[in-house]
Amino acid sequence: MAKETHYTEAVGRRKTATARVRISEAKSPSMMVNGKTAAEYFPLEQMVKTAFAPMQMLGASYAVSARVHGGGHKAQAEAVRHGLSRAMTELVPEQRKDLKVRGFLKRDPRAKERKKFGLKAARRAPQWSKR
Repeated sequence: MAKETHYTEAVGRRKTATARVRISEAKSPSMMVNGKTAAEYFPLEQMVKTAFAPMQMLGASYAVSARVHGGGHKAQAEAVRHGLSRAMTELVPEQRKDLKVRGFLKRDPRAKERKKFGLKAARRAPQWSKR
């Protein structure tokens, strides 16, 4: 008979990046992102710190597994952070206030503005010539 694993799942988003994060109890913190360790997946150490921030702040240790798609590496790291924070509050509701103060539970609504017709970009107009 297969061993049952208990986990908590949450979704985190940032720009066009979406992360499905699963956490389960562990003795030492670990993070797998798309089948790789966080250090292997994210090109910069700062992005790994961003993804681990909620656990680092609260001193918690979970085994984290995340499936991420869309966006760039930075947006993906922030999406993992958002999903991890949501999963942690689902598991331990008393931590919600601490995570909320840091802004980890807020979905960053900023995204790229669409290009408008008659313009070269979202707001960039064609060069104007007097004569």
